[in-house]
Amino acid sequence: MGEFWETKKLYEMSPNEWESLCDGCGKCCLVKLEDYDTEEIYHTNVACKLLDLKECRCSDYKGRQDLVDDCVKLDPDSLRSIKWLPDTCAYRLIDEGKPLPDWHHLVTGNTDAVHQVLGSVRHFAVSELEVEEQDIEQHIIQWVD
Repeated sequence: MGEFWETKKLYEMSPNEWESLCDGCGKCCLVKLEDYDTEEIYHTNVACKLLDLKECRCSDYKGRQDLVDDCVKLDPDSLRSIKWLPDTCAYRLIDEGKPLPDWHHLVTGNTDAVHQVLGSVRHFAVSELEVEEQDIEQHIIQWVD
């Protein structure tokens, strides 16, 4: 018998199992810009005001959708329609039938591993509270997964 993420579909997971898949990279909490003509998504290094940049976790996870208008609730139904998730996202990997990365905390038991492999936003993100809205385009980045 394998681990739950190896044997269950996402929609079969308990809430605790689902939540434990998050690797704490913080990439989903970065501001994205969309070109409405081409529908191309541009990633930035600007983090949601609720993201704790040291822990790469939401500082108000339960209240986030009340406090942030465009906060996306990731669930098995919405997952496939969210095209901007990084290639390393555990939810995406499991949905695609792929294994978790070797550094994932469910594999290693080390929740800091995502930061050690520079897979999180801890080392480069800035809070949206520190960036003027008109300057966000200057913070566009290119992912290298």
